[in-house]
Amino acid sequence: MPSVRMLALVLAVLALVARAPAARAADWIHWRGPMQNGHSLEKNLPGEFDPTKGKEGNVVWTAPYGGRCAPLVMDGRVYVIQGTGSGLEEAEQLVCVDEQNGKLHWSYRVNVFHTDIVSTRVAWAPLTGDPATGHVYAQTTGGELLCLDKAGKLVWKHSLTEEYGRASGYGGRLPAPIFDSGLVIVGMISSSWGDFSRGANRFVAFDGKTGEVVWWFDPGFPSKETYGSNPIVAVLNGQRVLLTGGGDGYLHAIKLRTGERIWSYQYCSGAANPAPLVSGNYVYAVHGDENPEGGPYGRIICLDASKIGTDGKPELVWEYRKSVRFGLTSPAIADGLLYAADDVGDLHCFNAKSGKELWKYRYANEVRGSPLIADGKLYINDVQRRMLILTLNGNSKPDEGDTFEFRFKEPKGIYSETNGTPIAVNGRVYFVSAASLWCLGLPNTKPEVVKYPSLPPETPYKDDAVAGARLFPADVVLKPSGKAKFQVVYVDANGREVKDTRPSPPATWALPLPAKTPTGAQPPALQGKIDNGELAVAPVPAQQGYVEFDGGGIKARARVRVAAQISWKQDFEKAPAGSSPGGWVNANGKFTVVKLADGNMVLMKNNNDPRPPLAKANTFITLPDSANYTIQADLMGTRVRDGMADFGIINSRYTLVLDGKTDPDSKKRQVRLFSWEARPRITRIEDFDWQPDVWYTAKLTIEQKEKTAIVRGKVWKRGDPEPEAWTVEFEDPSPNRVGSAGLYGYVTNSTATLTGANCYYDNIAITPNAKK
Repeated sequence: MPSVRMLALVLAVLALVARAPAARAADWIHWRGPMQNGHSLEKNLPGEFDPTKGKEGNVVWTAPYGGRCAPLVMDGRVYVIQGTGSGLEEAEQLVCVDEQNGKLHWSYRVNVFHTDIVSTRVAWAPLTGDPATGHVYAQTTGGELLCLDKAGKLVWKHSLTEEYGRASGYGGRLPAPIFDSGLVIVGMISSSWGDFSRGANRFVAFDGKTGEVVWWFDPGFPSKETYGSNPIVAVLNGQRVLLTGGGDGYLHAIKLRTGERIWSYQYCSGAANPAPLVSGNYVYAVHGDENPEGGPYGRIICLDASKIGTDGKPELVWEYRKSVRFGLTSPAIADGLLYAADDVGDLHCFNAKSGKELWKYRYANEVRGSPLIADGKLYINDVQRRMLILTLNGNSKPDEGDTFEFRFKEPKGIYSETNGTPIAVNGRVYFVSAASLWCLGLPNTKPEVVKYPSLPPETPYKDDAVAGARLFPADVVLKPSGKAKFQVVYVDANGREVKDTRPSPPATWALPLPAKTPTGAQPPALQGKIDNGELAVAPVPAQQGYVEFDGGGIKARARVRVAAQISWKQDFEKAPAGSSPGGWVNANGKFTVVKLADGNMVLMKNNNDPRPPLAKANTFITLPDSANYTIQADLMGTRVRDGMADFGIINSRYTLVLDGKTDPDSKKRQVRLFSWEARPRITRIEDFDWQPDVWYTAKLTIEQKEKTAIVRGKVWKRGDPEPEAWTVEFEDPSPNRVGSAGLYGYVTNSTATLTGANCYYDNIAITPNAKK
C-alpha cells in the first residue's frame, strides 16, 4: 500500500500539468455530476417515457430499489442507498446493480440506531466513489461511514455517532460524503471531547483507502440545527477547495488537503441545506431560512472568489432577496443560466452573471429533489410522485405545452414521495422513485463520448515552499498502554505535500496541556511518552489529550483518545466536582460530576438547557466494536415541577430507559427498551413504577445467537437482592452485533431560566459476558 507521502507527491506532480485530465464521462461519482453543478453534457436523452411500452417507451429497465437521493454510476454499475424492510426487519442498505440491465450484483444491509430520523427520511445522503479503487462511500442514517469495495465487501468503517458524537435530527438532513484527492470528507454536527466538546458543525477527512483521519476542520461558529448541504470541490484562485454550506449558516471554503479555512461567509441565520455551486470564479449559494440582517426569509448569493476583501471574505456580486425561500433543493447552472427551485414549487431562472431574473415557472406545490439540466431539458421531481421534463427555451420561460409529466403509481404500503435528483450519464437518465430505480434512454441510440472540462489548474508546485505541517493520523483512539506512530507531513500554501528543505531545525514532540474549560478548570495532559513521533500511552483508561510537534516554529497537533476497555468500573469518588469523564464521547457539557448532600460523588445529566441537542444526549464510553458484554449502573431521578427525566444505559446500540412519564392507562412509570428511538423496530415497554429520590440498579446484557440476539434488561431497588426475572426481554431477528457502552439522558422539563429534573448515575460497571 503506498504511503500518504507517496500519494501526496503524486498529487503534487499532477499539479504541474497545465490542466488535469478531463473527468471520465463513464462515471458519475458526485450527485451533481462531473462538473458538480447539476449539468450533464449528455445528448440524445428522452424527453418523455412510458413504462407500459418498455424500451419503446424509453424505459431501458427498472429495478425494485427505490429511495430518496441521486444514484451513483461508476465502472458499469449503478449504486443507490435506500431504506429496506419493515417491522423488525426495517433497516437501510446499499444496492449495486448492473448499469446495462439493472440486475442485482449485491446489497449491503445495516441497522438504524441512535437517531431520531424516522423511516420516511432514511437514506437521504447521496453516495460518492473512487473510480481508481472502485470503493463506494456512504453515510448511513445510524451514523456509520462505510467504505465498500466493488464486490460489496466492507473495507473500513467509522461510527461517526459513537466515535465523534455525530448528531442527527428528525428531518433526515445528513450531508453526503465526497471523495477527492484520495480523501473522503464528510460534515456533521458533532460533540465529542476536549476542544470538540461544544456542539458545532465540523468536517473530517479520512484516507480513502485506510479510513485513518487526515484532518479536522472546526469553523468555530455555533450550530443552529442539523443540516444537509452536500459539499463540492472546486479550484479557486489556484487552490483546490472544498465548498459547503453548514448548520451554522455559513458558506465555508476549506483547503481540501489540510482542512484549513480559506474563508467563511455567513449568509443564513439557520442551517444551510442546499449545496453550493461554482462557475468560473463565481460561487453561488441559496437558503430558505432567516437572513442574518433580518428582513425577508430566503436568499440567493453570488460571490466572486477571486476578489477577497480586507475582511478576508469574497466580494458579493449580486443577491436575490424577495421573500422567496430556497431551502429544500439545490440549484443548477448551465450555459450561463442559474436554475433554483423555491420551497413552494416555483422554478426561477436567473442570468448567472448579473442576477437578473429571466422567468419563473410553476411546476409543483411541494419539492425536495434538485433539477438536472441535460440535452436542452430540465428533469425534476416533485414530492407528490411526479417526474417533470421541461423543454428549455433559453432566456424565455418554458412552454407548458412542451412539458412532460409522469405520475408514479407505487405499490400499496410504499410511502410514495419522490425526493430524488435525476442524473444523466452514458446516454441514459437514472433516478429513483419511492419503490424503483429507473433507467431511461432512447431506443437504438448509442451514447456519444462526452468530455467534461477539467478544473482550472492549481498554482504550480514548489518543492521547497513549506507553509505548514500536519500530523498523520490526525485523530487516533487507543487502548490503555497502546501505541501510535505519527508522521509529519509538510505542506505548501495549497496543502500539497512538499519536502522540508530548510536547514535542520530542532524538532520537539510534546504532550501539551489542553486548554482550560469554560469554567476555568485545567484538564490534565495525556499520560504517556512521545519520542520522535512514537507515542506510548500510560495504562490509564478513559483519558484524552494531544500530541504536538514543533519543527522550527512550524507546529502541528493530533488528537488522542484512550477509551475504556472491558472490564471497567467507575464510581466517581475520585473525580473532581464539575468535571466530565475523560475519554468519553459527548460527555463534556452534557454530563457533569456532582457531590450530593450525603457526600456521594455521582454523574449527573445536565439539566439547564432545553435545546434538544443538550437536553437529550447519549455519551459513549467504550469503542464501537465492543461486543458480548453487560453494563450495569445505579440510577436515581428527582421530580421537579411535577416532571421527571428519562435516563438509562446503552449496550450494543440498545438502550434501557427509566421513563419519567406515567402511562395514561396504568398510571405507572415504565421501563423502555429500544434501539431506533424514532421507530418501533424494537420497543419493549413494561410497567415499573420507579419513584423519585430512590436509587435503582439497571442491568442490560446481550446474548448473541447465530442469527438472532436476546436482549435482556432488569431494574431493581438498589440494595435489594437482584431478581432472577428480567424486567424486559426480547429476541431480535436483526440484531446489533456490536456497539459502544454508554449512558442516555433526556431532561424534558428544563426551560431557558429554570433547571429541569435531575438524573444521576453511579457505580457503572462494564463486564464481559461469560463464554459458553
